[in-house]
Amino acid sequence: MDRTVVLITGCSSGIGLHLALRLASDPSHSFKVYATLRDLSTQGPLWEAAQSQGCPPGSLETLQLDVQDADSVAAARARVTEGRVDVLVCNAGRGLLGPLEEHSEDDVGSVLDVNVVGTVRMLQAFLPDMKRRRSGRILVTGSMGGLMGLPFNAVYCASKFAIEGLCESLAVLLLPFGVHLSLIECGPVRTAFQEKVQHGPGVALDGVDTQTRDLFSHFQRHLEQVFCRTAQDPEDVTEVFLTALRAPRPALRYYSSDRLLPLVQLRLADPSGCSYVAAMHRAVFSDEPVESRDSAPKESGSGELAGPELDTPPGAPQ
Repeated sequence: MDRTVVLITGCSSGIGLHLALRLASDPSHSFKVYATLRDLSTQGPLWEAAQSQGCPPGSLETLQLDVQDADSVAAARARVTEGRVDVLVCNAGRGLLGPLEEHSEDDVGSVLDVNVVGTVRMLQAFLPDMKRRRSGRILVTGSMGGLMGLPFNAVYCASKFAIEGLCESLAVLLLPFGVHLSLIECGPVRTAFQEKVQHGPGVALDGVDTQTRDLFSHFQRHLEQVFCRTAQDPEDVTEVFLTALRAPRPALRYYSSDRLLPLVQLRLADPSGCSYVAAMHRAVFSDEPVESRDSAPKESGSGELAGPELDTPPGAPQ
């Protein structure tokens, strides 16, 4: 029986690494995993973990793939010896944190190129064959930053909002082709992604006004609290990917945590956006300690939410 061929981008760490290992070591031995990395010199931790988890020979292979380079994408596709990819996981991503006025044009372009254009390159490379075969699954690592605007994440959120539109549009088109596309909407996850975010904590803010600098400091403190309290382990998020992969009729969106839903629902409940903006600002920048907000009751009749549901969304996204 042919194994399910899976190709995953962004496997040097985090969700990509854990998903590759989980599939390659699956007791059913039903997956062949191509774990791709932009820089193969970073593949050491992946292979060390594969050895420790007892991945069977031939279940895992690494390929060099840079989503910013169409030639690199094509070369990786050509090295898939089975001649097909049954499951494509678009996981590679890049973050950008800080006041918008401090971002250089190159930084902005890089985030959009990796997160948006890079995903398009992958889809253009692998989707046509899936459509011809009338079979295939595409899993895309989404983010709460694609579902709601987060302060000091403007460009990152712009890229992830674009991914939401891209994937939703394709999901409508792909219905008659037997190809299923799902977004895995992640909240804060304990991965190396935070360490790789451009212009994170410690960024020079010399050109920013004093009030914005103060707000950014407040945001950073809030972010630290969020990750200490609510960030998920990559292994837990990996299980959500597996749920989507195994579903007979996959949904468009899967959420890594129900804690993401109250503010998503609030955005839809008030089309003006006013309730969401006020709630998010209060959640991030209120001087009230998180512990106090945990015990605060929900406001009745206002259409806004308060309390513990608002701890999680303002954290920097995966």
